[in-house]
Amino acid sequence: MTYTPILATLGYVLAPNGREVLMVHRNKRPDDLHYGKYNGLGGKLDPRESVADCMRREILEEAGIVVETLRLRGTISWPGFGKRGEDWFGFVFRIEQWRGTPHTGNHEGSLEWVERDKVLSLPLWESDRLFLPMVFDDSSAVFHGVMPYKNGKMVSWSYERF
Repeated sequence: MTYTPILATLGYVLAPNGREVLMVHRNKRPDDLHYGKYNGLGGKLDPRESVADCMRREILEEAGIVVETLRLRGTISWPGFGKRGEDWFGFVFRIEQWRGTPHTGNHEGSLEWVERDKVLSLPLWESDRLFLPMVFDDSSAVFHGVMPYKNGKMVSWSYERF
């Protein structure tokens, strides 16, 4: 069986003080797979677009800010994650430097600054709780994980970090 995932980016923007994270509360579209949950910003790669360019474009579109530096924190393969069981593969970034003034919301929901130490207490995908600590820690190691889904639920999680 050929693996042909949808390629995407997922970014977590830090406030200049480093203690807050810009999150989207997905509260605009009841048909949204993520409806009611908090998430980072991001989306699908366009043809002929690099992963870094995609992350910059998505942050500009969704938050109205210009990314100056981004740091790859990991990759995740999400077999079966999509609404109709599509496979996804995500590049997960931490955005530490940017310029501009973030929007208060976008077509997906409200944008909110959340204290970094309170992110895991938000309504998130349960699976996000497994990789988010690695997004925010100070390790220089990058994680590479596999997180299969079946019927909208995570089945397992494995990763390497180097």
